[in-house]
Amino acid sequence: MEDKDTSQHEPVLLNPVVSFLTEGRSGNYLDATFGGGGHTRALLEADDRNTVVAMDCDPAAIARGKRLQASYPGRLSIYHKNFEEIGSLEEQDFLGILFDFGVSSYHFDEPERGFSFREDAPLDMRMNPTEGVPASEFLQTASHDDLVQAVRGYGEEQRWYRVVTAIESARGTEQLERTLAFAALVENAVGGRRPNDRIHPATRTFQGVRIAVNRELAVIETALPAAFEKLSYGGRLAAISFHSLEDRIVKRFFRRMAGRPEHGRDSTPGQFRVRQANILTRKPVVADEEESARNPRSRSAKLRVLEREKKVA
Repeated sequence: MEDKDTSQHEPVLLNPVVSFLTEGRSGNYLDATFGGGGHTRALLEADDRNTVVAMDCDPAAIARGKRLQASYPGRLSIYHKNFEEIGSLEEQDFLGILFDFGVSSYHFDEPERGFSFREDAPLDMRMNPTEGVPASEFLQTASHDDLVQAVRGYGEEQRWYRVVTAIESARGTEQLERTLAFAALVENAVGGRRPNDRIHPATRTFQGVRIAVNRELAVIETALPAAFEKLSYGGRLAAISFHSLEDRIVKRFFRRMAGRPEHGRDSTPGQFRVRQANILTRKPVVADEEESARNPRSRSAKLRVLEREKKVA
């Protein structure tokens, strides 16, 4: 029986992900960001011999995974874990590992989670609502430097000073408690919407606060090397990023594993570089016109793929 939750969720860059990770091979895969389960389902459908270990920090995603298990008896294992805990998995020697970073579309479609300001809801933003502090508490208690990091560093908001000042001035009020109130606060702080603005004035700040609340960049930096160690020799690591901060971490890690300079200012002598992998995507794979039109979320997605070198006998 097909699970409605996972069958209706359209994962981004599905075809290139499955093509890169399988390429006529069968084995055990790790979906480190189960989300709606679309990538997991596709990997299981690609070959009857494929098995998948899936993990997600969101209890709602785990519930979807449990329902999907019934369709693939004995072939899908699901763990309620943040992907920074990959190293704690007993399973190893994966033929392919996938990360689909950022926020699941389910998070935006469920107003009560507080990720979006399309509807009024408590300002939460936690991917795992059972851990950590909600965004409202972060805004009320974070240090000045942490607010600047969230708004300017993670949100890349040019008018960050106005936003941070407004947040600090609003502490102790209900303006930091709910999505619509906070969005209005930010919009007023930056002087309203400009004629040429393509996005709402609060979009970047919401992104930055979400990244801070969930420690999104820190967990990526922890998870990538741990995932690489879980790959079999010849196994492939695929990562989908949705903004430049995520993609920069992935790109630099991949270049390091390939024995290349991580960036233009990397002056590490060549004898100290060790090539452990090959980069299969010279440039990131992006959605084609058809997918971009069908699934707007895919427009900002970038896929990079790395292959661990085969062990020399």
